[in-house]
Amino acid sequence: MGYAHEYAAAILQRGRVPMDPADFVPNWSDGPRKAKFYPGVDSLPLPDCDYPADAALDRGLAGLAQETQESCGDGEFDLALLAGMLRDSYGLTGRRLGIQTNTDLGALPHYPLANWSRGSASGGGLYPVSVYWVSGPSGPVPPGVHYYSTRHHAMQRLLTGDVSGEVRAALGDGAPGPDTDQYLVLGIKYWQNAFKYNNFSFHAVSMDLGACVQTWRMWAGARGLSVQPALWFDEERLGRLLGVDTAEEGVFAVVPLDWAGAAAPAPLAAPVSVRHRDRERSRTVLTFDALRRMQAVTAARATDRPDPAVLAPAAAHPADPARPEAALPPAPPLGTDVRTALRARRSSFGRFDARRPIGAGQLAACLAASVAGSRLGGDTGGQRLAKLYAFVGHVEGIEPGAYEYDPDAHVLRLVKAGRPGEFLQKNYFLSNYNLEQAGAVLVPTVRTEAVLDAVGDRGYRLVNATVGAIAQTVYTAASAVGIGCGVALGFDNISYIEELSLAGTGEAPLLIMMIGNERPAPADFRYEIA
Repeated sequence: MGYAHEYAAAILQRGRVPMDPADFVPNWSDGPRKAKFYPGVDSLPLPDCDYPADAALDRGLAGLAQETQESCGDGEFDLALLAGMLRDSYGLTGRRLGIQTNTDLGALPHYPLANWSRGSASGGGLYPVSVYWVSGPSGPVPPGVHYYSTRHHAMQRLLTGDVSGEVRAALGDGAPGPDTDQYLVLGIKYWQNAFKYNNFSFHAVSMDLGACVQTWRMWAGARGLSVQPALWFDEERLGRLLGVDTAEEGVFAVVPLDWAGAAAPAPLAAPVSVRHRDRERSRTVLTFDALRRMQAVTAARATDRPDPAVLAPAAAHPADPARPEAALPPAPPLGTDVRTALRARRSSFGRFDARRPIGAGQLAACLAASVAGSRLGGDTGGQRLAKLYAFVGHVEGIEPGAYEYDPDAHVLRLVKAGRPGEFLQKNYFLSNYNLEQAGAVLVPTVRTEAVLDAVGDRGYRLVNATVGAIAQTVYTAASAVGIGCGVALGFDNISYIEELSLAGTGEAPLLIMMIGNERPAPADFRYEIA
């Protein structure tokens, strides 16, 4: 039993047994930037990309429902499409300043602390995922390694020369995706999140990875393109190529891009490395033992790509057909194009209004979307690892209570009758949401221990990436059906296990997703920059 089991248990217990350091207070004035800074490098401004109105979210979700590694689209990327996907996921799209209940509200009017909206969600709004583009000879620019600068919507050149063969060699045999010389490599700079969340950081940032990749998968699927992430590869080799210390910036995923004219590259004769280094803003950078250990154990056997079939014993349990059934209407079509849905996405932060219940169809759409989003594809296969529960408080035509969602029958099955509002609010630690006012609270569970037993400690990244992907899918679906959404990690996991009768199932509730109508006519400010 590896260290990831111990860490997973500490995460579940942290509502009752605080994780070390229990008395930690972030030094906000010495915090890091929300992006890496490479001084003196050349930048390539990225082009605009039109997004057709018929590239609907429904089409993007249909691609996610594929149960194999096979490509869900046969289109090819070019520079404009790559630019559009990056802009609509991690790029800055506008400034937000709304009256809400999050603790950072007082700082938001000040420009240095402004809140910039993005398509992908991120824990604490910290966005620690670093996106690198490794481009070979088939690309439209000289081959090399680029860093995507989110604030400038530009590629910053870190290395010139074709090193795509190094990425291909690091992926090894059996990697998903096409034979190509174009890759996106995703790193996570831990200090960018850990300055606030300390040892809890690994849990949060691995969900951020899933949210980012899921945004790409929905965006690309709606355009007839395919995004198949690889989570198993030679992490140290890629860290050396990118010029990063993997103890400080883990390399979490590689996405091979189907690109016109691309072919599988040959390995390099000798290793090379990016020489440019990120310049840290913080004067003091702290390290955290549990975070360091999780990086070490999840990277230790990164080249041992498992057969997706070994995850079968860790699959989500089917719904209990003996439980009373509550009918759901068919999920309405999500005809909104993916770009529009992503740019309208935001966290509701206390703006829910129980006087305006959501429709059963809106709930059905979010539930169905979450199932489509519960598979990451790529080298993880099509195994459904997550199960969904719903605390229904204010939904038209559905009695209040705690339910499990049966995706095969598309019905809710009653776990516990009665209004859940008091339980939800009692077991929420923060002051930025009143959960009783939400229409419903959705809870994804994963059998974390079973996944770790099946594929080892690196499976923790898979577990949390899956949960992050579900959160991003629900955020986007809620936007498409015109309701608010918020996601939180600050709840008592053990109380949820007890309330949902999960003891003995191995299911771990790792995140809660609130959906509901927001108060009308809010005080709000939006300034779009994309």
